[in-house]
Amino acid sequence: MSDALDATPYDALLLLSFGGPEGPDDVVPFLENVTRGRGIPKERLKEVGQHYFLFGGVSPINDQNRALLDALRKDFAEHGLDLPIYWGNRNWAPYLTDTLREMVADGRRRILVLATSAYASYSGCRQYRENLADSLAALAAEGLELPKIDKLRHYFNHPGFLDPMTDGVLASLADLPEDVRAGAHIAFTTHSIPTVSADTSGPVETHGEGGAYVEEHLDVAQLIADAVRERTGIDHPWRLVYQSRSGAPHIPWLEPDICDHLEALHGAGVPAVVMAPIGFVSDHMEVLYDLDTEATAKAGELGLPVRRSATVGDDPRFAAAIRELVLERAAVESGREVTPCALGALGASHHLCPVGCCPARAPRPAAAGADSPYA
Repeated sequence: MSDALDATPYDALLLLSFGGPEGPDDVVPFLENVTRGRGIPKERLKEVGQHYFLFGGVSPINDQNRALLDALRKDFAEHGLDLPIYWGNRNWAPYLTDTLREMVADGRRRILVLATSAYASYSGCRQYRENLADSLAALAAEGLELPKIDKLRHYFNHPGFLDPMTDGVLASLADLPEDVRAGAHIAFTTHSIPTVSADTSGPVETHGEGGAYVEEHLDVAQLIADAVRERTGIDHPWRLVYQSRSGAPHIPWLEPDICDHLEALHGAGVPAVVMAPIGFVSDHMEVLYDLDTEATAKAGELGLPVRRSATVGDDPRFAAAIRELVLERAAVESGREVTPCALGALGASHHLCPVGCCPARAPRPAAAGADSPYA
């Protein structure tokens, strides 16, 4: 596609993310946004927000999104792709509705969305689509002309996402003491979600035990483990584990938790562990606190050498992957033939989320899918 760096019919790219507080006074209002409608008392939110206060009340996610924006703009400019990039968040400034209002004022009428979640799930895909529908409804109430919005496909198995993470695992292995390196276990981590949400993730045909959410993570873990073996000659044992559980204790969530897994590995005599956060695009709070702080402290208590590998962040290969995905979707929308780039057993994801994909507990309108009220 290098001879056709034209994103037509799209006239803008929107980076859509979760958002995070940028100072102590932001923490509770941010958590109120995240938990709106659940009736959680402010005092409880102050308790929940303690891990933010440990870092000055600042989540790293906004700065990481700014770095990714810079990387994308640099890559697009270097390759002659003239496509403006905007940024909007679900839970903190810059808010999605404000950004879409700005885009409409700038004359953007065909918008492509990049969500900072690589996998299929309600919270990682469908909920963002619901946020888009809510924002479009707000703009419609203001009498504004609504843009047509599409969302980039899931990119979990794109080489530009996989290769930086593979390098991160290799660097972490190399950083372990030599006497434990060869026997190190790789714990591939992702955000735990309720099992019912996992079981219904992805298109209807993938629903079942773990759904697309677990299946996609397992595919990524296998691809990285295979690449590590090819590069080192060592077949490191691995497992997909979970972190950052936040739900009520009586509701089943995906397990095992990373800290429980570290205890089990230590009990089994494993000499060292690399924690590889494949479920996260950048080193935001779930990585900084749940892995770098809690899990690392647990490993210290056990006397278990542990390293945490890097996420993709603003790696130039990831920025290049997004450019390729933009051009791929533009080709599809323009009726041109294109071969999607994807590794592993699952192939490229759907371009348009089908009806029944990652359903919500309570039905709500969602944009940028086959069931969108905003065609």
